[in-house]
Amino acid sequence: MSLRINDVVPDFEADTSQGPIRFHEWLDGQWAILFSHPKDFTPVCTTEFGAVAKLGEEWKKRNTKVIGVSVDGVEEHKGWIQDIASYASCDVGFPIIADEDLKVAKLFDMLPADAYLPDGRTPADSATVRSVFIIGPDKQLKLSMTYPMNVGRNFAEVLRALDALQTANGENVATPADWTVGQDVIIPTSVSDEDAKAKYGEFETVFPYLRRAKLPQK
Repeated sequence: MSLRINDVVPDFEADTSQGPIRFHEWLDGQWAILFSHPKDFTPVCTTEFGAVAKLGEEWKKRNTKVIGVSVDGVEEHKGWIQDIASYASCDVGFPIIADEDLKVAKLFDMLPADAYLPDGRTPADSATVRSVFIIGPDKQLKLSMTYPMNVGRNFAEVLRALDALQTANGENVATPADWTVGQDVIIPTSVSDEDAKAKYGEFETVFPYLRRAKLPQK
């Protein structure tokens, strides 16, 4: 299946490094980030898992659950987690899904339906299992991005994108390029000038279709 923005993400059962889960039940009405890896004990992925682990408190502040996916088994995951914790100098507090049968990779359209893992396989056999999915409390896909194996993901950008999504969805606004928390937001074109002034007070009109405002203080 092809997974697009605003689609409800697939539900599935899986074993993880923290025990079995049913995905929709595990989401539990929170924001979530699912990020995938083509193999355990790989260099770039180890640095990425470490980066996510270090951001543990930031995910909590945003009411966001994090879960990894790697195309290996639970026992491999548990061994790899020790390396990740050593590299990051912190605990790895989130689960890693064991996707040996490629079920999750295929459900999230990271691999074709006929993909399989050959004997003696390398990370190249599942190279496209390198995606990040941000999922809303409504279980809908809000954002996805995919990286090649030789480029480490920027989880500061994932965190920034999460902030933008939560602000845009919570405040009915849009965010401009490179936006960070505290900066001006964009007033939707569906909102009239009169309604915009009532909600935001003064705002800047760059073009009739591009109006900037500060979010009201709560």
